[in-house]
Amino acid sequence: AVYRSVARLLNVDSDEIALLENATVAWDKAFYSLPFNEGDRILTCQSEYGANYVAYLQMAKRIGVKIDVIPNDEFGAVDPVALDSMIDDQVKLISITHIPTNGGLVNPAEAIGVIARKHNILYLLDACQSAGQMPLDVQAIGCDMLSAAGRKFLRAPRGTGFLYVRRSLLQTLEPSTIDHFAGVWVDADNYELRPDARRFELWENNYAARMGLGVAVDYALDLGLDVIYARAKSLADRLRTGLEKISGVTVQDLGREPCAIVTFSFDKMVSEQIAEKLSAQNINASVSDSETTRLDAIARNLPHLVRLSPHYYNTEDEIDTVLDVLQTVLK
Repeated sequence: AVYRSVARLLNVDSDEIALLENATVAWDKAFYSLPFNEGDRILTCQSEYGANYVAYLQMAKRIGVKIDVIPNDEFGAVDPVALDSMIDDQVKLISITHIPTNGGLVNPAEAIGVIARKHNILYLLDACQSAGQMPLDVQAIGCDMLSAAGRKFLRAPRGTGFLYVRRSLLQTLEPSTIDHFAGVWVDADNYELRPDARRFELWENNYAARMGLGVAVDYALDLGLDVIYARAKSLADRLRTGLEKISGVTVQDLGREPCAIVTFSFDKMVSEQIAEKLSAQNINASVSDSETTRLDAIARNLPHLVRLSPHYYNTEDEIDTVLDVLQTVLK
């Protein structure tokens, strides 16, 4: 049932879904199954997440792949025109973070998918921040692989995540690690990989957490991802508008239509101290370290950022309370 629910969330078939411990494990399972060769190029974005980028660097060190960063458009998102101009015979993978961890930017996943399909290039999408926040239709996006977490906007337990792999690609991929669940030991000298995406799983799992993931996905589907996104985004817009009125605050979100992740910095107090002051008032805030999106941090000279992520269950009064508290603590 959980496989069917996740498949419904993405508009795919359940045999294309693997359930894993978290988004990073899901992403790594896909990335490290790809047969890279020396000189292959990986195209990625300036806002790419640190966990993914260090994997690119490891593959560059281990095999000799090349990493090329796609330029941004005028709004700070991946520029599809620039991406199209970068394609050559050496490009092996387009790998994009849909929504970066350090702000409200939404990269143009569908436009990137059009280019990937046109040139027959594999496309890996990190949907860690977008799953549960907005509709995700893999058929429209056109990605070959997608990874996501349960614990973020889906509100599932920690220790849950999932991986989608297109059925036509599955049979060509050998997971980096297998056991007798992923690969059946058919005789003394041979094994056969499972035909479905569960070849990326291992035998031992936290079934209680998986059940929680299924309940969370069903909950989101029942509410409607379009309704969830409209509500969460409206609250984030209200928060940004209020933050922009506070002297010394800089809202750091990029994109034409920022999503429900709001980040800001303050010129007279470090973000860690601001987050502590908010926590003391029972307001949940986190700090986005520049190390997690180093390329973007270097390009924009970003400090560590305060991150606030309203969701559909929040109220307008709660947003106003956050702004009132910040007006006080940032004096």
